[in-house]
Amino acid sequence: QDDAPEPQTAEDGVSPAGPQAAAGGVTLPADPPPARTPVRDAEADFYCVKWINWKGERTPIVTQSANGPCPLLAVMNVLLLQWKASGVKLPPQKEVITAEELMAHLGDCILSTQPPREPSEGLQLNFQQNINDTMTVLPKLSTGLDVNVRFTGVSDFEYTPECIVFDLLNVPLYHGWLVDPQSPEVVQAVGKLSYNQLVEKIITCKQASDSSLVSEGLVAEQFLEATASQLSYHGLCELTAAVREGELGVFFRNNHFSTMTKHEGHLYLLVTDQGFLREEGVVWETLHSVDGDSCFCDTDFRLSHAPGGAGGAAAAPPDHRLQQRQVAQDYMMALCLQRGGGQAPSALGDLELARRLQQEEYQHHQPQHPHPQQQVPAQVSG
Repeated sequence: QDDAPEPQTAEDGVSPAGPQAAAGGVTLPADPPPARTPVRDAEADFYCVKWINWKGERTPIVTQSANGPCPLLAVMNVLLLQWKASGVKLPPQKEVITAEELMAHLGDCILSTQPPREPSEGLQLNFQQNINDTMTVLPKLSTGLDVNVRFTGVSDFEYTPECIVFDLLNVPLYHGWLVDPQSPEVVQAVGKLSYNQLVEKIITCKQASDSSLVSEGLVAEQFLEATASQLSYHGLCELTAAVREGELGVFFRNNHFSTMTKHEGHLYLLVTDQGFLREEGVVWETLHSVDGDSCFCDTDFRLSHAPGGAGGAAAAPPDHRLQQRQVAQDYMMALCLQRGGGQAPSALGDLELARRLQQEEYQHHQPQHPHPQQQVPAQVSG
């Protein structure tokens, strides 16, 4: 049997559109994500600054134009929102900032990082090496990061040098693409593999003569299909439990990095779309649903009645959006109780509903003719 052909790569580093054949006659999907972020327009190197009233202080956040460097902006906005701890501030009248200025601020933060208190020579050398490595990979924040999730935990990523940036700046990096432990077949099929490793396994299993391996590969493939949004119900529940109240971090989903926080037990993503630059009432967006439904909120996390919407839900009347949010929160509560083994009599109905809805969602997404996704580095810009 012939070896699988190497994926073709265009001169600009972007895989050409159209299906490609892999080993075993598997057809890979058309329009694969780019293996390298294309060079951006010169105009994209300038970003508008939006000033908000955050915790009683006039605070800047950097907004994003189309295809902007979202890893850089997500990290910088964390530092700007926690300026009392990070020391990162912008001049009061600043309205536009360049990518170079953002990188300079970030570099200053990294260089001012305090070394470990332990006098161990090994620790000191390791710390200095981490500083050097971080300064080397820093430019990638404005072009694209190699991010390869593991499906075992909301903070589990395959280690890459870029991860040191988050560690040194003490900015937590999260995702919500988890396997539900109540699905033993999926747990066995996915295991502790990263996304890239799982795609390799699917392709290998499709070529296997052992029917059990073929079946396991199909289960893994169906998991990727059912969670194509890169956020599972179990992942959202675990994410809500893991993020600390008031914590600021970065959330990775669908090749996009967002600034995230938790307020009164609920998760919110910072709205950085430049289209909302003048919308004072649009600062945060709720993260309470896996299907993209969300509501806009102001800086105090109060529901915004601004025109437009996110995920198709915010265009609905405010009462309807509140109802949607309540249903989603009730559903998440049921799932969290299910995860913790809670069997309160009043929650049993919700638990059963959650199980059924989750199973229906999984079955609904099972492909008739599944095709594994092409393995490419998850190198993205936003």
